[in-house]
Amino acid sequence: MGASLTFVLGGARSGKSRYAEGLVAALPPPWVYVATAEAGDHEMAARIRAHRSRRGPSWQTIEAPRDLQAALAACEGMPVLIDCLTLWLSNLLLANADIDTEIGSLEKTLAEAAAPIVLVANEVGSGIVPDHPLGRKFRDLHGLLNQRIAARADRVVLMVAGLPVAVKGALKETS
Repeated sequence: MGASLTFVLGGARSGKSRYAEGLVAALPPPWVYVATAEAGDHEMAARIRAHRSRRGPSWQTIEAPRDLQAALAACEGMPVLIDCLTLWLSNLLLANADIDTEIGSLEKTLAEAAAPIVLVANEVGSGIVPDHPLGRKFRDLHGLLNQRIAARADRVVLMVAGLPVAVKGALKETS
């Protein structure tokens, strides 16, 4: 059995990143933030800057748009926040990666982790059915990814309007 694994899900602007940061910050430092976002435009660059500013200098950041396994290998013994699996999946899909193999590799890496890991992802199954085939494929793959990570997690938290709702396991206080 690996280290504790917490999965934080929610819609856009639900408070999932802030809650997940608090879970990790409640643990002894140093803390690692594994970022999957890429600054493809000015708006995304501003979002990334805002996230970094909110976390402050106590966090080490590793940018890993696709290779979460290598990023986690570099975090020996440190609590890790992966934000977010939604962008990671999107990056893999656009790179024509073998999604099932990538998810399997991530699951293996998570099972071998020696320190707590908190993963963040969007809950994408509550909206309308996308009208484009790529959108439907992404939504379906994301639903399967969320199911696989939730099954492996010790704790699953759904964020709704900034409030954590325990789906699996007990809620923990954040700092």
